[in-house]
Amino acid sequence: MKCSVYIATSADGYIATPTGGVDWLHTAGKSDADMSKNPDMGFAKFINSVDCMIMGRKCMEVISSFDIPTEEWPYGDIKIYALSNSLTEPPANLAGKVEMYAGDIQTLVKRLSEQGLKHAYIDGGATITSFINLKLITEMTITRAPVLLGAGIALFGNLDHNIKLENAESVTFPNDFIQIKYRVNYA
Repeated sequence: MKCSVYIATSADGYIATPTGGVDWLHTAGKSDADMSKNPDMGFAKFINSVDCMIMGRKCMEVISSFDIPTEEWPYGDIKIYALSNSLTEPPANLAGKVEMYAGDIQTLVKRLSEQGLKHAYIDGGATITSFINLKLITEMTITRAPVLLGAGIALFGNLDHNIKLENAESVTFPNDFIQIKYRVNYA
């Protein structure tokens, strides 16, 4: 199964403030930039390429805090799994949208693959790090927001080994965000 990361960070590599806030994503960059050619910076194209999503509990809680109305739900009808050893049910506003999973990540990926799923979207810093340490991430798309947070929750935690990133493709958007897509090579 192909496992991909699609995530935004500050220019200094943080995915959230120290308290988990991501409001800076909506205020970074040029607010008056003409984004009509690619208003979501490729997210819809990416989400249409995946058939499931695996996220960490903290990531799920952030999404829950947005209280997204059904008609604005950005993930369509893809299967979503949240990893947690402490929660057995998702927050009420994500009931029916998110299935909780506690257990071995490789077992989950194998089970999803056996069900015919081919492409998983992996989200959440700790979850991404776990997948990298298990050599499961195939590609990463990282969008850098033009803001320095100075502190916060880093995209990557401790890695078990160096990871080579290859075949870089980059796009600079009119709002000053820069997106880089890499293929991951564990050799």
